[in-house]
Amino acid sequence: MSDILFKSDNMSFSYRVGAVIIHNNNVLMVKNENYPYYYSVGGGVQFGETSEDAVLREVWEETGVNLEIDRLIFIHENIFIAGFMNDVPFYELRLFYLMKTNEDIENIVCNSSGLDGGRETLHWLPVDKLSEYQAFPKFYISELQELTSGVKHFITKNEVTVLAH
Repeated sequence: MSDILFKSDNMSFSYRVGAVIIHNNNVLMVKNENYPYYYSVGGGVQFGETSEDAVLREVWEETGVNLEIDRLIFIHENIFIAGFMNDVPFYELRLFYLMKTNEDIENIVCNSSGLDGGRETLHWLPVDKLSEYQAFPKFYISELQELTSGVKHFITKNEVTVLAH
């Protein structure tokens, strides 16, 4: 199947999911060896797939662990110029799900590589020290400190945007 990604000569749209996996006050992040930043586990939603099915699939593909969804916690609309796509304006809609952890989470291994073929590794970053890392999305720094019961909506425009998987 193909990811939901629409491209034209002058713009692109992508529908994606992210998994927020927190264990012992650390959040699981991905790092590509070719870049200095960390980003959430997740990826593109495929045609015919729900966002919930997509996040479960992405977690399995990237960690080798089956987790359950706790709940939707963030909606992120990210509008930026994609330098990695010849400076095309890009609109990304990403739903972030908080995942339930289990005992298998201690034995995770990254099973993926980035779009550029760079080796990806998984890292547990302390939630209370995320500001010390170049982590995306940036709202993780404040929002993961104290999760609320509702869904929060974020819109970012023209921020430096990373090449994610």
